[in-house]
Amino acid sequence: MSPPLFIALPGNEAMAQSVAGLAGGETGLLETRAFPDGETYLRFAGDIAGRDVALVCTLARPNEKIPPLLFAAAATRDLGARRIGLVAPYLCYMRQDARFHPGEAVTSRHFAALVSGAFDWLATVDPHLHRYRALDEIYAIPAQALHAGPALARWIAANVERPFLVGPDVESAQWVEAVAKFCGAPFATLRKRRLGDRAVEIDPAGIAFGDATPVLLDDIISSGRTILAALAALAPQMRRPPVVVAVHGVFADGADREIVAAGARLAVTNSVPGAASLIDIAQLLAPAVAGLVR
Repeated sequence: MSPPLFIALPGNEAMAQSVAGLAGGETGLLETRAFPDGETYLRFAGDIAGRDVALVCTLARPNEKIPPLLFAAAATRDLGARRIGLVAPYLCYMRQDARFHPGEAVTSRHFAALVSGAFDWLATVDPHLHRYRALDEIYAIPAQALHAGPALARWIAANVERPFLVGPDVESAQWVEAVAKFCGAPFATLRKRRLGDRAVEIDPAGIAFGDATPVLLDDIISSGRTILAALAALAPQMRRPPVVVAVHGVFADGADREIVAAGARLAVTNSVPGAASLIDIAQLLAPAVAGLVR
């Protein structure tokens, strides 16, 4: 049987090559361009009939990526692929996991239905599971949610002197505690009150760093308001420049530049490629993907 074929959507070539190499697969090519009216043209290079195919596409800023991804999956099946998987290091549409107001769309469930209908399996890293205990509550296909905590802990241990980990809210306590144990560091969590999509209040009461390096840890940095508010609230306690570490750096509206301008060193995984993507998760994804392909 031919080895699995990993095909990158635009911007995901480096991750596809890394995962393919580690998982014993090959990389394929997908030509994409836009017609004058904005519609997407797709063409696969080579014969994919009878092959196991994994499309690789991180889903930050998803609205521009979802139609080409779903068309690529449909074309892959139409061209005779044996099974089709999705490697999405960052998984979108997990925010709206309940109907908070009458008439709202529960988009996490709707998106899960779209993906489940287009693919045979899914591999992702630390999806934002809040009210869901696991992806299989909404995904009808095998869906592996891998955890980047050990990778973050290794980076912190190797790059930060005397780290003291801080979670942004009480919901992060268990996750921050696990990373802290991996790198043998003390930890604490802040109390947060969300005032809106881009406004939060942070209560830093009871946190004292001494000579330790503050490391603010989060799963996703999107608008950056929580991290920026935490940096401001904790500033009087800091004797060393802070470090901000997260799994997913979405960084809407230049949030990464604001965090660096606030005096912090910034490191995230390469689930979303960018200048601060210093922590590689290809070695985390590869074994899980290899198992799903088999």
